Amino acid sequence: MAAPMEVALVSDAAGPLCNCSVWELHSGSALPGYRGGNSGPRGLALLGGEHLLGAQLGKSYINVWELQRKDQLQQKIICPGPVTCLTASPNGLYILAGVAESIYLWEVSNGNLLAILNRHYQDLTCLCFTDDSSHFLSGAKDCLALVWNLYNVLQAEPSQIPDPRHVWSRHSLPITDLCCGFGGPLARAATASLDQTAKLWEISSGELLLSVLFDVGIMAVTLDLSEYHMFCGGMDGSIFQVDLCAWPVQRDRTFQTERENGKVFKGHRNQVTCLSVSTDGSLLLSGSHDETVRLWDIQSKQCLKTMNHKGPVTNAFIVLAPANMFNPEGKPSVPLPKFSRHLHGTESSDEPGAEGVTLRLGLHQQEPGQSYLEKAERMYSQMYSTREKNLVGDQEHLTIQVSELEEEVSNLRKINKDLFDFSTRIITKPAK
Repeated sequence: MAAPMEVALVSDAAGPLCNCSVWELHSGSALPGYRGGNSGPRGLALLGGEHLLGAQLGKSYINVWELQRKDQLQQKIICPGPVTCLTASPNGLYILAGVAESIYLWEVSNGNLLAILNRHYQDLTCLCFTDDSSHFLSGAKDCLALVWNLYNVLQAEPSQIPDPRHVWSRHSLPITDLCCGFGGPLARAATASLDQTAKLWEISSGELLLSVLFDVGIMAVTLDLSEYHMFCGGMDGSIFQVDLCAWPVQRDRTFQTERENGKVFKGHRNQVTCLSVSTDGSLLLSGSHDETVRLWDIQSKQCLKTMNHKGPVTNAFIVLAPANMFNPEGKPSVPLPKFSRHLHGTESSDEPGAEGVTLRLGLHQQEPGQSYLEKAERMYSQMYSTREKNLVGDQEHLTIQVSELEEEVSNLRKINKDLFDFSTRIITKPAK
């Protein structure tokens, strides 16, 4: 049986003739690319090994191709604004898109828009899933990286915005890239920022494991599969290799280029925008604003091949080629539905395409009028109704808590009134 073929998927900001180029990684030979439009930064993703998604640069829609039909768009997913970043879950069930400061979550099986998350304060820059699709991470220009539990997001009522599992606020300038290792909720994640640092985190605890300071802003970050090395792409075109198993262990490090010259890849003439490591950990793929994609040998730091493009490279990553990619007769196992522009449950049930199977973690369709959670709550109240006489102490405790909260609310109202009076005096004060 032939070994799986690794390919590089590359997009640039040049023109609409070829959206995504495909290269055979080891031979460097060009394969048929995907036509139509051009994808923005962090805006290219594989969906379930059967479709390719591309967020149109500066436009309010996502292009969708069947992998084997490279010359024809299958559909466009209309969004409420320009898509700044895009990803798909490894299990092929969900799509995430960043639109301004909001995260949009679609379910692939029926096209329903399941959630709109508004916990960032500025535009999204990057999104990524864990390898088991149980969590996803978001980074934005507000300097925050958020970790979300997908189960909690899907369980939340439409009127509520769920809280992220962790809020990472150690960066002082916008987040530029995110990368998740292997291990699902136990994985490690790397973040890159314009504040000249790259940081390594533990998803389960939210703890900061490592912070590395560089001489330049970091635009891209990735880990090799064994997670021995972290690769960071700088604004000056340099690529830095950070050893994660170095001794002695230090949480805060400074990468000194002159002392660690053997751990720097040099060749790009402009900022590095994307990085990806091959499956065997021997090759590094990099894309840059200098309109080139380079393939490096990690051991020797030598550039093996340079692929020229006609514009700044916006996406470049390595994947194992799905079977459908080179089979002209192949078809997706399940056709994609029409994706909704309205939050699920808010649009009319008579809308065409509203019917379908809803695959939501932990929520099963019950008889009308009573959800699974409502049934569980009713059973809980019945089980403990006989113990009400024993809850006098708890009721007294609650009474004390309520009185304390009422006092705090009163203080906040007084502070709010004082601020309002002060602002009114400043605004109405006559000019001298």
